[in-house]
Amino acid sequence: MTSPGFVTRPLDRWREGETSREDDCVAEEVPVAMVYNGVSFAVMMATPSDLRDFALGFSLSEGLIDEPAQLLQVEESNLLEGYQLAMQVGDAARAAHLDGDNPRLLPGRSGCGICGTRDLEQAVRQHPQVGTGCRTSHQALEQALAHLKTRQPMNAASGAVHAAAWADREGRIILVREDVGRHNALDKLIGAMHRAGIDAVDGMALVTSRASYEMVTKAVSVGITVLVAISAPTALAIELARSAGLTLIGFARPGIHNVYTHPYRLLAGTN
Repeated sequence: MTSPGFVTRPLDRWREGETSREDDCVAEEVPVAMVYNGVSFAVMMATPSDLRDFALGFSLSEGLIDEPAQLLQVEESNLLEGYQLAMQVGDAARAAHLDGDNPRLLPGRSGCGICGTRDLEQAVRQHPQVGTGCRTSHQALEQALAHLKTRQPMNAASGAVHAAAWADREGRIILVREDVGRHNALDKLIGAMHRAGIDAVDGMALVTSRASYEMVTKAVSVGITVLVAISAPTALAIELARSAGLTLIGFARPGIHNVYTHPYRLLAGTN
């Protein structure tokens, strides 16, 4: 079950004093219910594409499973109200022991990462240090950014979605996932990486958004060592990246980027 991620809607376009009736491409945003062993955990507002990647990546980055093998099955259903991802997980997974009497374990979000979290320990999760990872170069980062522009079909059509991409140490884009939610795009990328057998320490993740605390948390939780954002990081994101050993780069634009933490992974010359 796939979706192009956008639909067409009619509009009246005003241009230089003239109005014309046209069709426009707009991004899809629908409820996606995340259900584990029959227990509803969250309803996310997301773009209904690459949903199996989303199921795996979300489960890993939210700590609901410890490894992909714990996600035994994903059944994707297109319902009247939206989509449902019914997942079966092994007994060792945290998701196998959710409280079914709690009607709202995690509210859906496409913008805020921790709204509705029940206590401070849940809000600011602690993670172990990431590994040494690979060393790349400023030039490779520039190359990856340049190539990413041509790998976002949903955004090219609608202008309304974020992308998360994986590039190798030479700056070659390997995978791209898109979604109206920046967190969702990164979760989809994480899921796609695991399904493709890509080692999270051997390259860099790029996101077309700001680097919030949760974006850093998701990256660190799966062992990514370099996270590149085209917009700004937050202060909490920088502190988490520093403590976890993540190289965090922000304001990544053609010809310029800011390295906020652990710059030793970026070399001046080519790799």
